[in-house]
Amino acid sequence: MNTTHDPEQFRRNSRGHLVPLEQIRDIDRLRDDLVQNVISQVLALQAEMRRVKALLTEEVDAFLELSAREYDTTYGGKKGNVTLASFDGQYQVKRAVADHLAFDERLQVAKELIDQCIHEWTAGSRSEVQALVEHAFQTDKEGKISTARVLSLRSLNIQHEKWQQAMQAIMDSIQITGSKSYLRFYERQGQDGPYRQIPLDVAAL
Repeated sequence: MNTTHDPEQFRRNSRGHLVPLEQIRDIDRLRDDLVQNVISQVLALQAEMRRVKALLTEEVDAFLELSAREYDTTYGGKKGNVTLASFDGQYQVKRAVADHLAFDERLQVAKELIDQCIHEWTAGSRSEVQALVEHAFQTDKEGKISTARVLSLRSLNIQHEKWQQAMQAIMDSIQITGSKSYLRFYERQGQDGPYRQIPLDVAAL
C-alpha cells in the first residue's frame, strides 16, 4: 500500500486521514505550515547540538588524557567529576559523570524487613515512617522505583536491628547498570562575581 501523498493536494489530519487542501481553512493551513517549518528547524538544531556535544566530549576526554600523561599515567576511564577553567578564570567547563542505578531482588528482602519493623512498632508511633516507606516504594508508570527515594530511607536515624538489616539489604541490592557524562558550561559574572551556567535550553535564552 502506497502511504505517500502530495502535500500540494492533501494534508494528513490528526486521525491519519488525508484531507484535500480545498477542504482546509486558510488559517489551518498557515498554522500547519508554521509548525512544520519551526519543528524542522528545531530538529536540525537538535541534531547539530548532538554532533557538537559528541565533539566536545571527545575534546575534553583527550585533554584529560594529555594532562594525565604529564605524570606518566592515564586518566583511567570516564569516572569522576572535573572542572576545567580558562586561564583568566572567566569560563569553566564542568564534566560530570552520573551512574545509572537499579535494584536487584534483594530490594524486596529489604521491603519485607521494613514491613516487619512497622508491624512490630506500636500502632501510630511510627506513622510518619510508614508514610515515607510507602512513598519510597511507589512505582512510576513504567513500574520503576525511584532510587533516590529508596536511598533517602537510609538518612532516617532508626537503630532497630531489622531496620538496619533492611538498610544493608538496600545497599547490597544496588547495581550500576551504566553511566552517562554531562558537560556544563559557566561564565563568571564580573571580575569576582559568581559563575552562572550558560543556558542551552531554548526557553532560557
